[in-house]
Amino acid sequence: MKPLFIFTISLFSLSVFAQPLERAIPEDLGIDSRRLHYADEAIYQAIADREIPGAVLAVVYEGKMVYLKAYGNKQVYPDTIPMDVNTVFDMASVSKSMSTAVSTIILLERGQLRLSDRVNMYIPDFKGNIRLVDLLTHTSGLPSYATVDSLRLWYGEPNPDGLIDYISNCRRYFDPGTEFQYSCLNFITLQRIIETISGQSLKDFAKANIFDVLGMEHTCYQPEGETLARVAPTEKQKDGSVLRGVVHDPLARVMNGGISGNAGVFSDAEDMAILAAALLNGGAYNGKRILSPQGVKVMSAVPASVKEFGRSLGWDLDSDYASNKGNLLSDNAYGHTGYTGTSIVIDPDNDIAIILLTNRVHPDDGNSTVRLRAVVANAVAASFGCPPD
Repeated sequence: MKPLFIFTISLFSLSVFAQPLERAIPEDLGIDSRRLHYADEAIYQAIADREIPGAVLAVVYEGKMVYLKAYGNKQVYPDTIPMDVNTVFDMASVSKSMSTAVSTIILLERGQLRLSDRVNMYIPDFKGNIRLVDLLTHTSGLPSYATVDSLRLWYGEPNPDGLIDYISNCRRYFDPGTEFQYSCLNFITLQRIIETISGQSLKDFAKANIFDVLGMEHTCYQPEGETLARVAPTEKQKDGSVLRGVVHDPLARVMNGGISGNAGVFSDAEDMAILAAALLNGGAYNGKRILSPQGVKVMSAVPASVKEFGRSLGWDLDSDYASNKGNLLSDNAYGHTGYTGTSIVIDPDNDIAIILLTNRVHPDDGNSTVRLRAVVANAVAASFGCPPD
């Protein structure tokens, strides 16, 4: 009976901890909710223009959820299902930041790696003098992507070892640290390093050290159960089916079996808000810590050696990909976007986080959310410090 008692207590403790952010009325914190409606209008216009089927917007301020709203539909093919705030999204490349980058900094804090370490310390056959910092800032010289059909032919599928073999020996386009080229291969390489050091899959490491610690109940790789039931579909396939609960990114889906350093995380607005609140609070939320304040500061700052490229350690401050910041947030705001239509931006100077989640590739790929992210960020930022008359 004793082991059963202990197990029951553990489950009780987890259920108590897993709680959403405290809610706050915008006006109580000096926010004009009427101005927030400009964000609503932009999102509704994007839905009307068929740029997106629907969206969820979450706004965090001073560690509290001040706005959480669903728009449109999460599914329009083969039938229509309305969007709701509990919808889980394929986070696509936001996975690079919220999982792979944070996991790397956790290992840095534990003294298990250095940013200046060469990749071939951990992957012996890896060609060249690429360092971990080069991977994190997309200044490694690796190609931006790889042709999945060719990899499938050469190595079979799924084949994570084959994928790493390809990355280890593929062409380098420039010397490390001299240019910027956004590359999914950088973060697949980081995944292998994390797994080599920790002895765990990236899925298990991120769950144990990030998602479970913060109580992010519906954040994971390879969703199942209740989380899977909440997932918004992505792209329609040639056979008429749609991807749902299976990562959209081809390298992650085909070669890495759904667990990948470049994509594969599924999450919802509530969980993303908790992560943002933790990062805005020096790495801790509700008394639970994933990073030290120093770790958050280093992760979110652009290294001096690559200042001109605007990329921090897994996040974006000022590159051409940072348009989701809009025009009104501080220079220190950092974030990331995902191909499927996801976005997060965190502004430590103003204690604000803006999370816009869409599944723009459903049912068909082709529409862009670049402008939408920026105008929503502008409308949200302009509502702060403007209490109603």
